[in-house]
Amino acid sequence: MRIYGVVGWKNAGKTGLMERLVTEITGRGHTVSTVKHAHHRFDVDHEGKDSYRHRVAGATEVLLASRNRFALMHELRDEDEPPLETLLAKLAPVDLVLVEGYKRDTHPKVEAHRNTTGNPLIAPTDPTVRAVASDVTLTLDRPVFDLDDTGAIADFILSEVGL
Repeated sequence: MRIYGVVGWKNAGKTGLMERLVTEITGRGHTVSTVKHAHHRFDVDHEGKDSYRHRVAGATEVLLASRNRFALMHELRDEDEPPLETLLAKLAPVDLVLVEGYKRDTHPKVEAHRNTTGNPLIAPTDPTVRAVASDVTLTLDRPVFDLDDTGAIADFILSEVGL
């Protein structure tokens, strides 16, 4: 499975870049799935709904399905957070999986960087960051793209993964 990450600190533009990359790469005829790491608790379910009631009652997994989509919710309960490779194994085959977050994992990544956040770059100390997408000009030992140049960033990622 080909995977490529988008990392960066909070408000660096990761989600917007991910959204644009998915649109760009699928527009070129490739299939794409995404994985998003959340550092906080989240819920895709709503209190009072049947699926919520199943989970609260103790179900380990609840699969909610309609004619348009399905969602599988797995409660970790007393389990540790699964590693990225375990989660990737749950995905159906596609041409490319784009991963938002998981900056400490070893897959190749592009770093989203906005100067206004005041955060330092991850790239200088992380060889898995193969390029930076920034809103300011930077001089680095790897490619630097304009954060809004989605086509060039997509070209780079697709070349890196052999698509």
